[in-house]
Amino acid sequence: MQDKPVALVTGANKGIGLQIAKDLAAHGFTVLVGSRSLKNGEEAAKRVGPDARALQLDVTDQASIAAAAERIRSELGRLDVLVNNAGISHAGKPGRPLEEIGESGRPSVASLDEVRAVFETNVVGVIAVTQAMLPLLREAPAARIVNVSSEAGSLTLNADPANPHRPMFGAVYSPSKTALNAVTLAFAIELESTGIKVNAACPGFTGTDLNNFAGTRTVEQGAREPVRLALLDQNGPTGTFSNEVGPLPW
Repeated sequence: MQDKPVALVTGANKGIGLQIAKDLAAHGFTVLVGSRSLKNGEEAAKRVGPDARALQLDVTDQASIAAAAERIRSELGRLDVLVNNAGISHAGKPGRPLEEIGESGRPSVASLDEVRAVFETNVVGVIAVTQAMLPLLREAPAARIVNVSSEAGSLTLNADPANPHRPMFGAVYSPSKTALNAVTLAFAIELESTGIKVNAACPGFTGTDLNNFAGTRTVEQGAREPVRLALLDQNGPTGTFSNEVGPLPW
């Protein structure tokens, strides 16, 4: 087992995930750059630095997940931080305008195939990866799990008629993040006695291909809250949902 702490970031070959990987490497971690495409992961790992390694990982493929967990154990022997960052906003063609994504996600017209695909990545994928990595995380001295969520999934905020983003709350992306928040809390409750802290982070409206680069925040800003939660000390919270400003309502 190596001495340096190890962090795995899923979907780390681009966007916020890549920036999270860079920031954790700067904090002294060996970072595993999770990517569906090993080639894209290898290119991203070079951008992260010498303490980064590409890891082929498709969160919707159980064989890929199992192989990734086995590789981490055999090559590094430890895992201290898991950042479940991989996510999709829709299952249609890349480059769709945000307005079109929102319109097609209305509950009266949402494609059931798209609902299944988004939930498979954003919810089931997080459960699958976390389950596979838990044996390693349980062996770590102070493991942390961070799920990258969104305030788009906050039922409290979207129940407020004054929320200008409320019309975007459809049947696809937003409820997948609501479910992710529930999964976060469920893992936090189960693992509370182990000292493993599990929290959900909202990076804010960050410009990535998730929203066809319509976001107004930089990836550097978007990575701050996930990284803060990954670095929590023993007095830090578990079972929370927050952004850079502070706690968010469920």
